[in-house]
Amino acid sequence: MITESQKEKISASKILVTGGAGFIGSNLCETLIGLGAKVRCLDNFATGHRKNLDPIIENSSFELIEGDIRDIDTCKMACEGIDYVLHEAALGSVPRSLKDPKTSNDVNVSGFLNMLIAVKESEVKRFVYAASSSTYGDSEKLPKIEDEIGKPLSPYAITKYVNELYADIFHKSYGVDSIGLRYFNVFGRKQDPNGAYAAVIPKFVMQFMKHESPVINGDGTYSRDFTYIDNVIQMNLLAIVTGNPEAVNEVYNTAVGDRTDLVELTQILKKHLSEFDPEIKNIEVKHGPNRAGDIPHSLASVDKAKNLLDYKPTHAIDEGLNEAVKWYWENL
Repeated sequence: MITESQKEKISASKILVTGGAGFIGSNLCETLIGLGAKVRCLDNFATGHRKNLDPIIENSSFELIEGDIRDIDTCKMACEGIDYVLHEAALGSVPRSLKDPKTSNDVNVSGFLNMLIAVKESEVKRFVYAASSSTYGDSEKLPKIEDEIGKPLSPYAITKYVNELYADIFHKSYGVDSIGLRYFNVFGRKQDPNGAYAAVIPKFVMQFMKHESPVINGDGTYSRDFTYIDNVIQMNLLAIVTGNPEAVNEVYNTAVGDRTDLVELTQILKKHLSEFDPEIKNIEVKHGPNRAGDIPHSLASVDKAKNLLDYKPTHAIDEGLNEAVKWYWENL
């Protein structure tokens, strides 16, 4: 958790959040505003939603730029006068990248490069970016350790690995300081349950609430290190405020350090949702084929983040799902 002096550092900063109307980005914007920072959001609303910004849109410390990271002039304008960048803008989803690899590359690689160039040409102190656990690819080793990765299994995974390579070379060549956060299956409030590429947790929650049977890809034994949004927010804040020189220009697993298989996930969801609607506990779950590009198991070691950033995860899977279910019940 961040200290009072670190909170003061944030409150004295002007921070750009790209993709700030998205699930993670909007949570970051709201948290930063609450800590007293001046926040600029850049979003093209391709996957983000204006309603996510409703709590802060009228705040005098908040500024919204509607624009696309694929346009370098927009990136340069967005970085003017900024102290720190939290780069969340990307096209997520392995299936989306398999269907349309070009657009995923244009946004996730070319857009990322545009942001690095804009950061290099401005007075930005640190570039914190959303990396991905998909970078581990076909590596079967558990838990996942930052320095040991395999070959990517999807175009999306390639784009996120390229981000890490670009960030590293921009530090070595131009002195741009950055921290990459490899997100592991983030979930929580404001995550969109709709659309073809909706994440599994909000999608299953919505289906249970409609008394529909969710479909698990495969036999349900695939497991993930599901990570509640508050843990991700903490990691982003720590990446901004850390004064440890050894912690900068590194990549960190952003997770809990525990894994849950999909059968267990549905059981926990049914438990919490049944508190609002008892009939949900009787809904059967269906099974379908495995999804292309998926890795069987994902479990992070968070030792590096704990040691260098003083990361202390606050929400395990059950606590996080309890909070998420409450939010969905009140907002869907």
